[in-house]
Amino acid sequence: MNARISSARINQGEFTKTVYTWIKDGNYKEVIAFLSEQIAVNPNSRAGLSLLGYCYYHLRDFVSATNCYEQLIQFYPDVEQYYVNYTQSLYQASLYEEAMKASFKIEEKFGFNAQTIKLQAAIKYCEDDIPAAKSLIDQIGDEDPDKEVNLGSLLYKQGRYDEAIAKFSTCLQLEGYRPDILYNIALCHYKMKQYTNALKHIGDIIEKGIREHPELSVGMTTEGIEVRSVGNTLTLHETALVEAFNLKAGIEYQLKNYESAQEALTDMPPRSEEELDAVTLHNQALMSMETDPTEGFEKLQFLIQQNPFPPETFANLLLLYCKYEYYDLAADVMAENTHFTYKYLSQYLYEFLDAVITQQTSPEDAYRKFDEMVSKHTDSLRKLSKQIQEAKQNQNEDLAKKLTLTYNDTLELYLPVLMAQAKIYWDMEYYTQVEKVFKKSVEFCNDYDVWKLNVAHVLFMQENKFKEATGFYEPLVKKSYDKILNVSAIVLANLCVSYIMTGQNEDAEELMRKIEKEEEQLAYSDPDKKIFHLCIVNLVIGTLYCAKGNYEFGISRVIKSLEPYNKKLGTDTWFYAKRCFLSLLENLSKQVICIRDSIIQECLQFFSQCEEYGKNIKTIIEAPLELETLHPGKNTVTYEARLLKALLLRIIR
Repeated sequence: MNARISSARINQGEFTKTVYTWIKDGNYKEVIAFLSEQIAVNPNSRAGLSLLGYCYYHLRDFVSATNCYEQLIQFYPDVEQYYVNYTQSLYQASLYEEAMKASFKIEEKFGFNAQTIKLQAAIKYCEDDIPAAKSLIDQIGDEDPDKEVNLGSLLYKQGRYDEAIAKFSTCLQLEGYRPDILYNIALCHYKMKQYTNALKHIGDIIEKGIREHPELSVGMTTEGIEVRSVGNTLTLHETALVEAFNLKAGIEYQLKNYESAQEALTDMPPRSEEELDAVTLHNQALMSMETDPTEGFEKLQFLIQQNPFPPETFANLLLLYCKYEYYDLAADVMAENTHFTYKYLSQYLYEFLDAVITQQTSPEDAYRKFDEMVSKHTDSLRKLSKQIQEAKQNQNEDLAKKLTLTYNDTLELYLPVLMAQAKIYWDMEYYTQVEKVFKKSVEFCNDYDVWKLNVAHVLFMQENKFKEATGFYEPLVKKSYDKILNVSAIVLANLCVSYIMTGQNEDAEELMRKIEKEEEQLAYSDPDKKIFHLCIVNLVIGTLYCAKGNYEFGISRVIKSLEPYNKKLGTDTWFYAKRCFLSLLENLSKQVICIRDSIIQECLQFFSQCEEYGKNIKTIIEAPLELETLHPGKNTVTYEARLLKALLLRIIR
């Protein structure tokens, strides 16, 4: 339900043709700069104010647009379009109460018309007053094509996605191709997790947009071609390309195809940062969290200060604060924005965040809160499971399908709570208690890879259940055996260790050969890419031997795992390696062990190589919002390698 603004007719003789060219090309800033000078001389210029309001509106500066149309209403009180544009600007600025009052003035002054009713319905829709919006839409004539679209939007808002799709599809049949309606259909499929159908409609929007509007430079940024901003033109708005690419990014992100998600954002028509809409800015923030979390947090923090912002922004900011362990910031944001807490957080999410934050001061209270949530979800899951069985027995496939979707949604809410509850014991290193927590959830989670993976980790950490750990790790690895590098390196490393500890050395060697073969193939196709899988596997095995006291074999394995240093030396690999060397130095200084001179020389040579190749490799990835940072010269592998070398030389002399 989006109202669209239009400019009043203007006398072209009043302005140069350049102004109209700027508007046509979407260069609204140039127009604003030019018109501002003209209006300073002639404050009540009708054409100037009208164009100025139009440009502000398309730059999404709705407050400034409102001011322009407010002046026009004062100067020209008999022009209905100015009242409409004024109301639309208020609506877009999320000033719903003021917009509704302005719409009543239109009715009082000019009488009833469909455009005003649509505006009022859109306002009520944004205020989540569905009955009022429906009542207003019913007043629109059946011949108006927007009526079916608006009814479809109401069904979407109510979560009746199948019915909404039917409405939107009817509109397409009556009106022909409309990208905004096609996008609405894709959005409904997305909400129902029918990603293939959603991507098909998105693909149609993008394909037609590229074919009919090459000037929008779709995909140029991804290909590395320097292009200027296309601006927020009316053409761009009508193609729905921005919306389509954002939805595509969201789907790929949900499917954990993070590179494709990032590519979807860079494929969209290029705009400068100040021209970006709130949804694009929000999605960019999420995509950048892994590579540049500081920038991601800045964008999310900026967005929640705007009005309006995408509803997901508030919850995502809080969840990311907790992920990066900024629990105090999360608590402060919730306390300072209680109106957002009630508006944008579901009861489930509020309870979850409350328990996570409580864990920092009182693990016992947090465990109790998580336990209450777990109990509610297990009760719901058992009831749903029983209902599904009954539906299948009664051969009611539609009901069984619907209940299964509800069951899966409930399970998705249950898993994070379960993992957060288990993490309380994990942080205390009470691994047997973690195992007990997971055992309670076997009936629900037995088929979920995330659950299996965490169970495997817990068994592995107990150091006397390697055989059981193997039973959980092995199926996860075999599932991706043809693309072994898609499996987390630490999972492969833990499985190799489990094999070794249970006497299955041949299986460990076979798995390592498979990893090595795939790394060689990848290195051939992409020589510059750093690949750490085999390196980390060897590092973990080397660590295992060091932990068992066989330092000569363990240290040699660690050193060889990092060759060649220009490709294998990284923050994570150095972290694993230096632990072994620190343990070696500690035991040498205490004269607990004695190793051959050749191993000492090998260590010294290794430190020298790390000095050379570790100048630009950080040893600690600093938290994104920390004000105090480490000295850049000390936060390098080179610095720590020199320090370890100096300690070793001091011990042996």
